[in-house]
Amino acid sequence: MERKELRVNTFDHPLIQHKLTFIRDKRTGAKEFRELVGELSMLMAYEVTRDLPLEEVEVETPICAARTKVIAGKKLGVIPILRAGLGMVDGVIRLIPAAKVGHIGLYRDPETLQPVEYYCKLPSDLGERDLIVLDPMLATGGSASAAISFLKERGAQSIKFMCLIAAPEGVARVNADHPDVEIYAAALDERLNDHAYIVPGLGDAGDRLFGTR
Repeated sequence: MERKELRVNTFDHPLIQHKLTFIRDKRTGAKEFRELVGELSMLMAYEVTRDLPLEEVEVETPICAARTKVIAGKKLGVIPILRAGLGMVDGVIRLIPAAKVGHIGLYRDPETLQPVEYYCKLPSDLGERDLIVLDPMLATGGSASAAISFLKERGAQSIKFMCLIAAPEGVARVNADHPDVEIYAAALDERLNDHAYIVPGLGDAGDRLFGTR
């Protein structure tokens, strides 16, 4: 698979790449890992929301009246995929605190190997919001694609997917299933191994966030 075929936005900002290095390091403990995931998510959200529309308003500064800009009434939604996506929420809503937060829980059926929804709680006005789906890892792309499909079935019109690390296989899957969805990643890694872990990756993001195995 040639990477030029993949549609994914990656970030070369020095702070993002610096923090990503420490997230990859197996010596980084759960507390520091959680903090870094939050910081990275906030930095990435700054870029992911770059195209939000603006409108002019007038305010009174201590000196005089001024014409300045605010976000043009755009409604936003943040949708973490449970459980690892929870680690990214605080960083994003720290930057956009007015966003509503929904949740989607998925597991893989051991027989069919297909993603199955076990929990879904979403804003009632889903179709009126620009949604950012969060999951630290985009590996096979199965869970991401399923979550996006569930959102579309419930009326979502505008969706972006944000992850820390993506594999080419996962990007290709989401590109194929949802060509209208922009993918944002701090890094596009080499490949998946035989156990569907991203190489070099960072291991299991959920386990590292919550101190489980």
